[in-house]
Amino acid sequence: MSNPLLMVIVGLAVGVFVISLGGGGGAIYLGVLTAIFQLSPGAAAATSIVTSLPALIMGSWSYYRRGLINFSLGNRMMIAAIPSIFVGFLIAPFLPEKVYKVVIGLILAFLGAQLVYKLYRQSPKKTPRLSPNVASVLYGIMGGLMVGIAGLSGGGPITTGLLLLGASMASASATSSYVLVGMSIVGALLHISGGSIDWHAAGGLIAGSLVGAFLAPPIVLWMTAKPARARLVKLFMGIFIIIMGARTALD
Repeated sequence: MSNPLLMVIVGLAVGVFVISLGGGGGAIYLGVLTAIFQLSPGAAAATSIVTSLPALIMGSWSYYRRGLINFSLGNRMMIAAIPSIFVGFLIAPFLPEKVYKVVIGLILAFLGAQLVYKLYRQSPKKTPRLSPNVASVLYGIMGGLMVGIAGLSGGGPITTGLLLLGASMASASATSSYVLVGMSIVGALLHISGGSIDWHAAGGLIAGSLVGAFLAPPIVLWMTAKPARARLVKLFMGIFIIIMGARTALD
């Protein structure tokens, strides 16, 4: 088992990264817990949600004080996501893991590619699209299924969906963190019943991630203060989601 200082340092780094991306880092927590702390998949899923929840709450509160949360879109996504978490949790035992990973991986890669394409499209064309209301519900459902089935944060489709709907990077990170608070509470209650939490690993990670969550909002605002930097952050987000999707599908 790794020492407490390492846990705090890892939690700090992951906390900054995850809250900066709107909580879209559940896969990172799972990777840290399985690779560094050698937890079983069931324990890692339960521990990752519990670990990320305090940081998400702090990050959301910090974003709220800055007026960056879009409650209209966020509430719609949350209302769609929470029932999907229960559905995902119920079908998880019957769904082949490989099938789930391929489907989720392809969805994430597609959303990331859409975001990159949107950044570099020269002139918008009038093409039939889903309304923002319908699209936000679909993104919420995708995020909820990810939480319910595998214990992931679900932030990937939530944050990317908000960006595709036209939100700024700061608003997308803020709104996604807010949505993930509600999703993580439900996911934690479900996954705690199915997997034991390693509180030794969780304690240090939570301490570090809380500091990271406190630092993340000012970092996001600085990174997105100028259009060129904001564009670069969105490009990074798109590429990150594509890579995360590819790794999920090929794992």
